Amino acid sequence: MNEGLGVWLEGAKSLLPDAIAMRRRIHANPELGLFLPETAKTVRESLAGLDVTIEEGPSSSGLMVTLQGPTQGRTIVLRGDMDALPMPEDTEIDFKSTVEGAMHACGHDSHTAMLAMAARLLHGKRERLAGTVKFMFQPGEEGHFGAVKMIEDGLLDRSPKPDGAFAIHVTPNLPTGLVGSKPGAFMASVDNFDITVWGQGGHASSPHHALDPVPIACEIVLALQSAVTRRINAFEPVVLTVARMRAGTTHNVIPESVLLQGTLRTVSESSRKAAKEAIDRVAKNIAKAHGAWAEVELVEGYGVTVNDGRMVEVTAAAMREMLGQTSFIPMPTAVMGAEDWSYVLHRVPGCMAFLGVAPAGCDHNTAAPCHSNKMMLEESAMAHGIALYAAVAERFLERGFAA
Repeated sequence: MNEGLGVWLEGAKSLLPDAIAMRRRIHANPELGLFLPETAKTVRESLAGLDVTIEEGPSSSGLMVTLQGPTQGRTIVLRGDMDALPMPEDTEIDFKSTVEGAMHACGHDSHTAMLAMAARLLHGKRERLAGTVKFMFQPGEEGHFGAVKMIEDGLLDRSPKPDGAFAIHVTPNLPTGLVGSKPGAFMASVDNFDITVWGQGGHASSPHHALDPVPIACEIVLALQSAVTRRINAFEPVVLTVARMRAGTTHNVIPESVLLQGTLRTVSESSRKAAKEAIDRVAKNIAKAHGAWAEVELVEGYGVTVNDGRMVEVTAAAMREMLGQTSFIPMPTAVMGAEDWSYVLHRVPGCMAFLGVAPAGCDHNTAAPCHSNKMMLEESAMAHGIALYAAVAERFLERGFAA
């Protein structure tokens, strides 16, 4: 173990009880979207007494906390997202959500607690920091473009502008305490689409007197899957899912229209563009071939999250020096979930890494994943996350991207 970085792990272990208490408080009181007053209050309380500056923009509850080391130098931004998901919680934990229809099912409660403890840890040893650390407590990651709001409010680029960026995301589907990442495409883009197929309603006994949009819509669903496999480069994965079909009112009425809704996920902008064009072309032309017509609405979501390979190496080196060679797992492929951290990485070279939090006694391969109503995590692994935030910050400020 490198004693220089080992100090962060020892310090993180001493802060673990506070991290667990903070995480449980946030978990029991989840908030949604861009404005999270209680969660932001909890963060501010956790930082009370620290010699830091705290800034908040008008567009959200996002907080940018700045810690200046004793010397001028590089700046790194560390991020933890704060918002929950609009879904019920079906666990039996003592601190389960008290808010109906809201749950921290993606681990953002732990992200917030780990980042706050990392701020306290780094503040206590700021004489080791050859520069500035910014802590980005971000709301609205779950589809609300919270990172974009904070960028538009000027919180990211305000002097000193960051030279590097790092974020952790927990996952129950990685062994507890291990960290995984990869250079290049790390998480997918995501776009939503609505396709409305218009025909002509009528009696179910006489389809020849109507123009039934249901089989046309079904044909479009199948054709879209074929378009993905036959028209997009197989080495640039695309996942197109039609998740909802809405049509009709009763058994014996042919509806006038069918609504198809779904998502498109890609790991490159070229395949994203090609797939979006295919959705529009396939839907409209299949409908036209049957004498019907289709309207296609594409709503652009988060872009591809692309890790800078140099920051991945910084992360891997920090983890291995603290916990040994097997503590960092090089990921073979990207995952098809999406992240608005992508917008920060468009502006600042950096990366995201996954922290394994498989609950005790669970096989990480079958543990309830993020976004499950039964998602749980191993809280002891948060010590590794706190330490990794601190170690990556110190190492980057001291060496930059140098090995």
